[in-house]
Amino acid sequence: MFMDGLDELDLKIVNLLIQNARISYSEIGQQVGISRVAVKMRVQALEQKGIIEEYTTIINPQKISGAVSCYFEIETKPDTLAEVAKILEKNDTVTQIYRVTGKSRLHVHAVASSNEEMEKLICNTMDKLPGVVECTCNTILSRIKDIKGLRL
Repeated sequence: MFMDGLDELDLKIVNLLIQNARISYSEIGQQVGISRVAVKMRVQALEQKGIIEEYTTIINPQKISGAVSCYFEIETKPDTLAEVAKILEKNDTVTQIYRVTGKSRLHVHAVASSNEEMEKLICNTMDKLPGVVECTCNTILSRIKDIKGLRL
């Protein structure tokens, strides 16, 4: 139906959705010059292709009293990397896990409701991960810039 990539109209639609995922198909149609039905078809095609993965509400943990947000850089032995990733995936405090290049093999983000909960994550999970060569933790003090997803 559409090109494998994004044509100019798809790009405009995606950019409007990035700015406001709650924008109506009618409003998008008015801004890009096509019908609501045509917008809906294009958005559904983008979803089916996996270009649009999800619509979500993002909560800023720094605005919630007591919330603590940290990044962990974890260097593991190569043969334990997958096991470490699986353990972290199961933990509700862990919000993001990235496999990265360089000395650290995993970049992990965690958000806890309190310092005590973050300490529990560190003591009960991070300190007990198998094959960890080094693990560093950085607490996020403030958000300066935080772009979600791809900017087109």
